[in-house]
Amino acid sequence: MTTDKFAGRVVVGYDGSDPSRIAVDWAAEEAGLRGRGLTIVHALLPSVTSGSLGAGIGPGPDMIGALESQAHDQVEALATQLQPLDVETVVAIGGPSGILLEASETADVVVVGSRGHGGFASLILGSVAAQVAAHAFCPVVTVRQVPEAGAKDIVVGIDASPGAEAAIAFAFDEASRRGWTVVAVHAWDVPSYDLLIVPDGPIPVALSDVADEEIRLSAEALAGLRDEYPDVDVQEHLVHGPPVQSLLSASPNAAMIVVGTRGHGPAVGALIGSVSNGVLHKAKVPVAVVPRTELPPDAA
Repeated sequence: MTTDKFAGRVVVGYDGSDPSRIAVDWAAEEAGLRGRGLTIVHALLPSVTSGSLGAGIGPGPDMIGALESQAHDQVEALATQLQPLDVETVVAIGGPSGILLEASETADVVVVGSRGHGGFASLILGSVAAQVAAHAFCPVVTVRQVPEAGAKDIVVGIDASPGAEAAIAFAFDEASRRGWTVVAVHAWDVPSYDLLIVPDGPIPVALSDVADEEIRLSAEALAGLRDEYPDVDVQEHLVHGPPVQSLLSASPNAAMIVVGTRGHGPAVGALIGSVSNGVLHKAKVPVAVVPRTELPPDAA
């Protein structure tokens, strides 16, 4: 499959489930605001049955053709409901994660539902959403449910890492487009391993010095974006506490939470992969995971 068909478009995964339909509606709105086309991707992964010798037997060509035809009719019917938006549909044989990751090489944004068909209904975040968010080359928005009416804050986790820089830029751009307020959260904590090393001694770094450093890092992270987006209101929260909970509780009026794929690492003020993963699993509003701006290794 060539990725050119996804270039510059908002791409959304759809499998007929209610969460994926919520994702499609959110993606359609996003595509309209961005002035981009929308591509709905329906991935087919036909089940394999066991043979008498234990070997897997795949479906025949006729069955695959019937499944493709059924899926094509389903997504085309959905596409007609989203007109006059520029909507294209793709039905492909393969794992949904792999197809969406391939699309992410050239897509503007990839959107996924929190869960789809398959897996365990009790899981908050499905494997497809988790894999795509973790490995995509473009921003990935995971949509669990639509925000409350009137929600106008976009919460973003910040530190001075390159990963956070990309997340902050995404948040400002989204806020400018939607008329939202950026709530920039810099959460820091004293690493627990320091206390384990010297359990009976003083904390090795003065907390006042740490706080001053975090304030400086926050200011540097936001530098330039305030000037680039003068229309965006910004609220800064410097929080001494766990990053995941700090992001989740930063605003009762949150319409989206934005995180980077990784931060400084296991140190003070870190926004690392575990933080992004924690937010993805616990947030009730759409979560955007924004990678550093890098091309795929084999991208031309």
